[in-house]
Amino acid sequence: MANIIAIVGRPNVGKSTLYNRLTESRRAIVDDYSGVTRDRHYGQGEWIGKKFAVVDTGGYVHGSEDVFEAAIREQVLIAIEEASVILFMVDVTTGITDLDDAIADVLRRSKKPVFVVVNKVDHPLLQQEASIFYSFGLGEIYPLSSMTGSGTGELLDEVVTHFEHEEEEEDERPKFAIVGRPNVGKSSLTNALIGKDRNIVTPVAGTTRDSIRIHYNQYGHDFILIDTAGLRRKTKVKENIEFYSVMRTIKALEESDVVILMLDATEGIEAQDINIFHLAEKNKKGIVILVNKWDLIEKNQKTTKVFEELIREKIAPFTDVPIVFTSVTEKQRIFKAVEAAAAVYKNKTKKVPTSKLNDVMLPIIENYPPPATKGKYIKIKYVTQIAGKSPMFAFFCNLPQYIKEPYRRFIENKLRENFDFEGVPVQVYFRQK
Repeated sequence: MANIIAIVGRPNVGKSTLYNRLTESRRAIVDDYSGVTRDRHYGQGEWIGKKFAVVDTGGYVHGSEDVFEAAIREQVLIAIEEASVILFMVDVTTGITDLDDAIADVLRRSKKPVFVVVNKVDHPLLQQEASIFYSFGLGEIYPLSSMTGSGTGELLDEVVTHFEHEEEEEDERPKFAIVGRPNVGKSSLTNALIGKDRNIVTPVAGTTRDSIRIHYNQYGHDFILIDTAGLRRKTKVKENIEFYSVMRTIKALEESDVVILMLDATEGIEAQDINIFHLAEKNKKGIVILVNKWDLIEKNQKTTKVFEELIREKIAPFTDVPIVFTSVTEKQRIFKAVEAAAAVYKNKTKKVPTSKLNDVMLPIIENYPPPATKGKYIKIKYVTQIAGKSPMFAFFCNLPQYIKEPYRRFIENKLRENFDFEGVPVQVYFRQK
């Protein structure tokens, strides 16, 4: 199961800044205005060799304090249910507010590990001010500055001790996860594939709750289908569906070999779809994009090509992925999605013989060598595939430090052209010979 860190707290305490630091990215919008994070942000982090997902629960659309309080409370409840560890963030410069107290009250009743993160402790004099937050009764406090990074190391040292140990997966069958935003047709696809209404399908977004695994063994295919499916409990009717689906998606994605990312043709590819795509790519998963509800689109000869080009433009630079247009309700091309996922899995587990690699790649490199840097010429002598869960290649040369990103991409594209790694992230390393 994925280790997930959820950052909770009232608006404007610095959750997005901490998220950026933990994931080493600048994707979350950081502003000094309360509630600026409208979408959920999620990414990958690593500390002392342990990988984890980070979810920034963000702020909410603007409204009265009552709306804010109810919405934030809702997110805290979802974080308690889904996350491995919760970082409860507060601001030393404003002290304890009523909303902080309300969040602390909810967290005290949870059984999940909670870390009180006191942000904006940018000066030693503020260390003493931070002690007021012990009054929450949530145990140790962790003063830090998410802006400068001071204190984050000590926090992460403690956080990773609460992670679950990853158990070795016994089932050797390929695992395909169906992921996507709420109400794109994930459960309908599962039902259409297995030929029975295993999942309850309604037009209400977010009917699906729990990740289930189905053994599919038909028409020559044998794999495990992971679908974030199940009936939503009545007590959770008001939960924030999109945030909940993000938590479920991370778990399903990390359990899988190939991710079938479903899009809604009537809405196109949106920010959350692109986030999921890049998360799958970062996790080195195989990817198939499935455009559902294609029957609802008015079409001419160019519609498919234009739609496909738009998707590839949005997911760049990794654009070598199969895109299947389908209508699950009409059962159009649903088995093509399974065939595409099986082909991607085959590409992901492909082993290219060293002799063939060198026969193909060395003449290409000889004709298009890496550009000389500072008068030094780079000579690539040998290439081999490294053992791993996804295709990895080591190119041995005299001066690996001088090879730049554009040439690395050129080499990756040549590997794709010659050995077919469609739908699979390819890693290229240059090493000292």
